[in-house]
Amino acid sequence: MNFDLKIMNGRVFDGSGSEAVDCDIGIQDDSIAAIGDLSEAHAKKIIDASGCMVCPGFIDAHSHSDTYLLIEPSAASKIYQGITTEICGNCGASAAPLNGDYKMPSDWLDKDYSRMGIKNHTFEGVNEPQHIVPWETLADYRECFTEAQPAVNAALLVGHNTLHAGICGYDPRAATPDEMKQMVRTLEQALDEGAIGLSSGLAYPPGSAVPRSELIALAKIIARHGGLYTTHMRSESDGLLDAIDEAIEISARSGARLQISHLKASGKSNWGKIDTALEKVRRAGAGADRYPYTAACTDLDIILPNWASYGGREAILDRIRDPETRKKIRGELEEHPSDYWNNVMIGSTQFEAFKGKYLPEVAETLGMKEVDAFLHLIDRDDLKTGGIFFSMSEENMWKVLAEPYVSLGSDGSLRAPWGPLSHDHPHPRAYGSHTRFLRAALDGQTVPLAEAIRKMTTLPAKQFGLKKRGQLKEGYFADLVIFDSDGIRENTTYAAPHQLSSGMRHVIVNGIHTFENGKHTHCRGGQFLGQ
Repeated sequence: MNFDLKIMNGRVFDGSGSEAVDCDIGIQDDSIAAIGDLSEAHAKKIIDASGCMVCPGFIDAHSHSDTYLLIEPSAASKIYQGITTEICGNCGASAAPLNGDYKMPSDWLDKDYSRMGIKNHTFEGVNEPQHIVPWETLADYRECFTEAQPAVNAALLVGHNTLHAGICGYDPRAATPDEMKQMVRTLEQALDEGAIGLSSGLAYPPGSAVPRSELIALAKIIARHGGLYTTHMRSESDGLLDAIDEAIEISARSGARLQISHLKASGKSNWGKIDTALEKVRRAGAGADRYPYTAACTDLDIILPNWASYGGREAILDRIRDPETRKKIRGELEEHPSDYWNNVMIGSTQFEAFKGKYLPEVAETLGMKEVDAFLHLIDRDDLKTGGIFFSMSEENMWKVLAEPYVSLGSDGSLRAPWGPLSHDHPHPRAYGSHTRFLRAALDGQTVPLAEAIRKMTTLPAKQFGLKKRGQLKEGYFADLVIFDSDGIRENTTYAAPHQLSSGMRHVIVNGIHTFENGKHTHCRGGQFLGQ
């Protein structure tokens, strides 16, 4: 036998949850050609994995790297964790399809895509120049992906907010019958072009005002195509249990498989709901994902009252810049408990001195009350301020991660300590989710190592319908990682997030040796994984 690449002398976990065995792996082109005793086989290249663990490449079950894959195709923060596939388009926001007045999230929109010339979609920003995005349909985006050739594979969900805002606008209302037909046609086209399902972000406008019936109708289309429905639910705090019931009902009435995004109970008063929540998900036979941190991260303006958050960025900024409306917003925000602001950290902002600082520290520097410092920041940043919210129980976190249907999802976009993605202040989950969980399994803090690997490989592959991925098996695609069990660790922190993980020795994506002896080779083999 002759192979392009042979891996020898490692402890091999196949991703199924079984314990490791000693065997060799032969790779030919983009696939695993043989597993067993290959000591007599020839290969163009041999990796000696002595003292290391070998397993399938990790799948990030919940990512927001949609457009970042095009401008930083090294996918450094992910590759250094052993991630070889990302599930993008989560929480109701996807890079495609683009319609009407829809505006992508500001952290995607303010990047430069001008070097890619497929089709141009023009966005008008607030206090910004026009932004040109070189795609409209999912097929266009897929062409951009192929041109960029990222280091990792990606599959794309269609965001419900992307659909609804593009066709119906940002006002808090349901779609008309004609708009509903247009949404269905657009969704079907995206599915035909390779989308794997629909995601909703029901905590965010305009989805937060959309009736359940709209989601059921769209999820029926997903069910017919064999895809799945993922959801950032309407509430992960006070309304958690009702939100789970809604998600289960949408799945049951549509026939679409259900994946609950970043399953958690936020706010100390809600921590006691987690057992009931988990039991509901178990009974429904749904899937879920979770990241191994107790702080959430999203735009800081999520704190605004619901009524103040509709209409799009221009409308929101008009409200907070109108003295009377700002006074009304301020009054409602002052109803938060006195210690509320102590758990809010500033993420990305134009004010370098405030990155990674808790809001009370920022307020003291500005000589303001916390509520006024909050309004000042989102106003001055044109709603581009990031927020990190410390609201979860560590005990609950490990309990959720131990559930057999919960896969690992970072809820983070890829980053790199260099280039256009190095200037913001992300949550450390972007750099450390999978290595943190792997370290916890090795140290006995969570599920055993074989089960931890299953949660990052075969489980998400099955949940998202990724064919011939997530397992070390003859005929499967050659996505593999080799890691040093002593050295594996995250280095990222909340204060200094742009730090790559340690301990990965080799990463292979579709047979391409992307990471060798702890260094990125800049050889990239990622593929777009469509239906």
